[in-house]
This record gives sequence, structure tokens and C-alpha cells, in this order.
Amino acid sequence: MIDKLVLFKFIKFCAVGFSGMVIDFSITWILKEKFRINKYIANSTGFILAATSNYFINHFWTFESNNNRIFVEYITFIIISIFGLAINNFLIFIFSDKMKYNFYLSKLFAIAITTVWNFVMNLFFTFV
Repeated sequence: MIDKLVLFKFIKFCAVGFSGMVIDFSITWILKEKFRINKYIANSTGFILAATSNYFINHFWTFESNNNRIFVEYITFIIISIFGLAINNFLIFIFSDKMKYNFYLSKLFAIAITTVWNFVMNLFFTFV
């Protein structure tokens, strides 16, 4: 059975993730549609900017971290996010390019799957 505290943190993590998703989709859309930047570069930029925002909110609110080595914690979070980004881009490639789903629907699927990865990894490695 899932610990209630972990479940509560996951819910908070998802709320933070939703704010990150708004940042991610906005940046991705602006870069891809308005500036005609490659969809993977636009996606990666949106993802990294959202991950940075998410780190700070998760540090203070979700995990209430007292770690005074904030730079190390941030780098760990970003490394996990970069692995999440690789998963994210791979899933977009599969859903969008191979299965021919709409790019933004594919991105939504990829975010849902990547959220689980990011939460578990950050729970056990970043905010310990």
C-alpha cells in the first residue's frame, strides 16, 4: 500500500507539474509555431525551463527540503529531468512520428509517463 505522505507529495508534485506543463507548453508552442524552431529543440527548451521552475517550487513546497546544498540538489533534479526529457522526446517520437498522433496529444501522453519517472527518482535521490 502507498504511504499517505508519499501520496500527498505525489499530488503536490502533480500540481507543481501542472504549472510546469503550462510553462512547457507555452514555451514549446511559441518556439515551434511562432519562431518555427525544430519541434525537438522547442520541446527540450520548454521542458528544461519548466523543470527549473518545478525544482524551486518542489524544493520549498512539495518536499519542504532543508538541504543547505541547494546547488547539488538542483543539479540532481536537473539530471533526473534530463533523463526524463530523453524519455519524453522518445515517447513523442513514437506517438507523433511513428503512430501519427497529434504532436500536442503525444506531448501530453509523454508528460504523464515522465511525471511518474520524475517523482520516483526525485523522491529517492533528490529530496532525501
